[in-house]
Amino acid sequence: MRKIPTNSQAVRRKAELPLDLDGPHITQGASSQHRLYQALCHAITGGIAKPGEPLPPQRTLAKQTGFRRNAVTSAYERLIADGFAVATVGSGTFVAARIPARADARKTKIAIEAPQQGALALGCTHIDERALQRFRSFAGRRMRAFGNEHLQYGDPRGSRELRAAIADHLLSARGLRCDPDQIMLASGTQHALRIVLGAILKPGDQIWCEDPGYPAARRAIGHCGLRPVSVPVDASGIIVAKGRAQAPAAGAAYVTPSHQFPLGVQMSMPRRLELLDWARDAGAFVIEDDYDSEFRYDGAPLLSLAGIDHLSRVIYMGTFAKTLFPGLRIGYCALPERLVGPVTTARAALDRFPGTLLEGAVADMLNSGAFAANLRKVRGIYRDARDVLASTLSTASDGLLSVPVPSQGLHLVARFDPSTDPLVAATAKREAGVAGWLLAETYFRSRPLPGFVLGFAGHPLPQLVASAKRLAKASLAALQVSRKPNKAGTGRAIRSKAAT
Repeated sequence: MRKIPTNSQAVRRKAELPLDLDGPHITQGASSQHRLYQALCHAITGGIAKPGEPLPPQRTLAKQTGFRRNAVTSAYERLIADGFAVATVGSGTFVAARIPARADARKTKIAIEAPQQGALALGCTHIDERALQRFRSFAGRRMRAFGNEHLQYGDPRGSRELRAAIADHLLSARGLRCDPDQIMLASGTQHALRIVLGAILKPGDQIWCEDPGYPAARRAIGHCGLRPVSVPVDASGIIVAKGRAQAPAAGAAYVTPSHQFPLGVQMSMPRRLELLDWARDAGAFVIEDDYDSEFRYDGAPLLSLAGIDHLSRVIYMGTFAKTLFPGLRIGYCALPERLVGPVTTARAALDRFPGTLLEGAVADMLNSGAFAANLRKVRGIYRDARDVLASTLSTASDGLLSVPVPSQGLHLVARFDPSTDPLVAATAKREAGVAGWLLAETYFRSRPLPGFVLGFAGHPLPQLVASAKRLAKASLAALQVSRKPNKAGTGRAIRSKAAT
């Protein structure tokens, strides 16, 4: 148990606060800001920090814990939002005079992070009305033809019919040739990732992760007891030489080569070959999360990493969450032949087999051409949304925000000048009241860049425009405040406001 000690209450009130960052109340594998939030809640509800007492300044707490300032800011913001703390401009952050009723029960609930809602949130989709009608028809027909396959346990990999349809789709769309027996269905890429990691690695093994990268995948890796190794990303993708230097004998690498999350870069062919060379040399596997690969707006989709490797050392993962809708909860992975047995065994031990009711309807969507037709339709809708969001952010911020227009995917990145205080982005996002992520939230060890990760799919255009204007206006205001001289507490105002 790692505790941060203190010598006296007077010292604690002015500087350090004893925090338990590794106890049973901390979610294993959670982000630093979430761990800090849980530790602060534990200190408040346990009486270590009493009502009305000041909490340490953000700079002090960051130095004490070793966490970044933006993690401390986010933790304080959540404390205030949940009623455990209050902030006063120019004075700091204090424990609330009254702690919310039934704090212990509340603490259990707030440990679960709800999915984002509202404009600029990631993970939202649109389905064409005609495609939805076709899906309803296919699902209804399958239900009317209800068979014995639903009355018994099935193949841990899922129905062969849907696996065969996915194999055909991967060959035509991603250049990946594989047998249906090499495909396993899951409830999404996160689910598939957990199954695969449990089959190919053991607790304590190292795995390369992109930095910045996908936080949800990083959490899944942590929950498996693995040791993620943060490998920086540049304009060509993950820097393989850095990974070799840090962890040459890692057992796997998790990458998003077609559309890197969050930066959107595409891994170059030399870098892809370099990554595959490392995997062969190290006897490791590369887990390819083909993130948003179907939504490419300029030219044909890139050849998948697994297609180049012919499913030798690469495990390919995809999902229907974005191409159809998230509520479907069907994803899949394509496996090297040598892994089919171990991964299938791991799947059977975890939850026996996937649900069968909608597998046939999804197979019908793929085989009938309705799936491809829906992709063509929504791709045009998303392209328009991308262009509107990018142009509005750039214009409304007077060029303050740099907004590269992505050639693929369902989100974009809007950046401040790298020298900008990261608290400016946090303040602007909060004041604008928009969803999306702070770009800094996707960094783990690399120096975070100030900016936003914003979703444009599944949102009405007027809502995108209004939200983009609010965020641009709030960004200009936050930057202006941050540049004011530190007089009469003005310099502290931006930091206190970031915690409200």
